[in-house]
Amino acid sequence: MEKKYNIYLIGILFIFGIALSTEVCAQSEVINNVRASLKAGSSKELVKNFNNMVELNFEGEKSNYSRSQSELVLKEFFKKYPPTDFQYIHQGASKQGLTYVIGKYTFESGSFRVWVLIKKFNDKYLVDSIDFSRE
Repeated sequence: MEKKYNIYLIGILFIFGIALSTEVCAQSEVINNVRASLKAGSSKELVKNFNNMVELNFEGEKSNYSRSQSELVLKEFFKKYPPTDFQYIHQGASKQGLTYVIGKYTFESGSFRVWVLIKKFNDKYLVDSIDFSRE
């Protein structure tokens, strides 16, 4: 009986491990895509990682946008502040399961602190909000 129990336990742990690994990969993919898009200043690539509606905050000016609206808004932002670099400086998660990353968006004459919140929507990790604050 004990061997049978151990086999079930090993099976359950194996399945849990695969599920956890898949979750981490999905989050990492979004995080990596966001970093590459911000570094390149590509609004078109960035919004591929967005939920249907996303909150954008530019120096305290918050608004909710559809994916297509946010692409236009970000295109203007990248045009006004073309990136010279973007690097993550911190990554974490809340007890509620939200993932966030904080980065530094550098442009020719300054930089922005960027805070990105990633949530799970219908089994997909997507960007829920991005906050740009001038440093």
